[in-house]
Amino acid sequence: MPDLIGAVDQGTTSTRFLVFDRAGAVVAGHQLEHEQILPRPGWVEHNPVEIWERTSAVIQTALNAHGLRAGDLAALGVTNQRETTVVWDRRTGRPYHNAIVWQDTRTDRIAADLEDRAGALIRHRTGLPPAPYFSGGKLRWLLDTVEGLRAAADRGDALFGTIDSWLLWNLTGGPRGGVHVTDVTNASRTMLMDLETLDWDDELLALFGIPRAMLPSIRPSSDPDLYGHTAAHGPLDGEVALAAAVGDQQAAMIGQVCFAPGEAKNTYGTGNFLLLNTGTTPMRSSNGLLTTVCYQLGSAAPVYALEGSIAVTGSAVQWLRDQLGIIQGASQSETLAGEVADNGGVYFVPAFSGLYAPHWRSDARGAIVGLTRYATNAHIARATLEAICYQTRDVADAMVKDSGVALEVLKVDGGVTANNLCMRIQADVLGVPVSRPVVAETTALGAAYAAGLAVGFWGGTDELRRNWRESARWQPEWTPAQRAAGYEGWRKAVDRTLDWVPTH
Repeated sequence: MPDLIGAVDQGTTSTRFLVFDRAGAVVAGHQLEHEQILPRPGWVEHNPVEIWERTSAVIQTALNAHGLRAGDLAALGVTNQRETTVVWDRRTGRPYHNAIVWQDTRTDRIAADLEDRAGALIRHRTGLPPAPYFSGGKLRWLLDTVEGLRAAADRGDALFGTIDSWLLWNLTGGPRGGVHVTDVTNASRTMLMDLETLDWDDELLALFGIPRAMLPSIRPSSDPDLYGHTAAHGPLDGEVALAAAVGDQQAAMIGQVCFAPGEAKNTYGTGNFLLLNTGTTPMRSSNGLLTTVCYQLGSAAPVYALEGSIAVTGSAVQWLRDQLGIIQGASQSETLAGEVADNGGVYFVPAFSGLYAPHWRSDARGAIVGLTRYATNAHIARATLEAICYQTRDVADAMVKDSGVALEVLKVDGGVTANNLCMRIQADVLGVPVSRPVVAETTALGAAYAAGLAVGFWGGTDELRRNWRESARWQPEWTPAQRAAGYEGWRKAVDRTLDWVPTH
């Protein structure tokens, strides 16, 4: 068997291809950003063709730069931004519309209508509240809006998928025999899959008005039967087993080796996503969290998780760079925020797409509050980092209430964890240690692990645990009084963002 595993990590702002060895170390990689298309306030789109072109480019560049070929890879895994919705023509491969991104809020009225008509049913069947975040409403909007799409869907010409399905279809040949599949983790984010049967639910499909024929088949996250092989004429220039697909946050759970009930991780990327492994029984939330499939390894029972999804964290730092222009790069946020000892009374709630867990308020919008003439760019930068941490505290508190398990240490990963000041603030805000692994980009690693487990590259999850190493740990330094006062200010700031836009 070859000694390497490949992973495509298609994220909200960029696409990466990484190659890992048996120790879980990166031996090759390349990354490219793609355009963020913002047609109207609250609307966020991507060009699916650009995403596929970027995916092909990063694969080819990484392999060529290190003298690797398809035959050097034992398998390939895919991980992806979840909920982002693509519909394309099975005959030509052309998308009918730009992809509607998970952050997009155009379906808030569809979600409100679903809440009124069948909120309890959707929550029970799918573990999700009716919200613009999830794919089902986006697909409904496309079917209702794009001319000719519903007729094409009824004919069986239009295919729906989240980004994993779009990439897997193209990797396996596209119009020339591409497979139309997804995995249980991505399917669980659509509002269309029954959490317990792991199949599309006919009652929900009727509620949304979605033809079943346009949906992909649902497979395990790590599949020894394989999804297929990469096309010989594709970007790998050869056939490689496609053995895994996992939504990005669930992939990070695998990469952080959170295989036991009670183990949790928080990924800091465009948004933040805190997941808690709850074992093989779905745990229903009473505190605004999502019940989701964590992963399914082959024919084993699916493992579930509680999740707190936060829409805007790392992308708030991008906003400082791209919209406000007060920093030139993401790393500069740490330097600028470090110029002040505290936030100077300034709080920033980046509710650009409403508030996700645990609030689920699509009527909220972003606000910077507590401004005085004393406030500077440095205070705004500090408030941005604190917003990442306070939103995590909101979710962590809800998770403790739901699970009854106190948080003892928070495992963290993702790009924002390179910001040491932000991680120190996170420990202070939570009052527990924060631990970062040697491989901070655990999303791609999780996809590689899932693919490797499927083909026997790794012998089991115990072997993966032995790969995990800690690179840094931050201990809380704030007093309980500081922590309480800071959080009280945050809660007041959140209240100021509510009821800003109508949803009916």
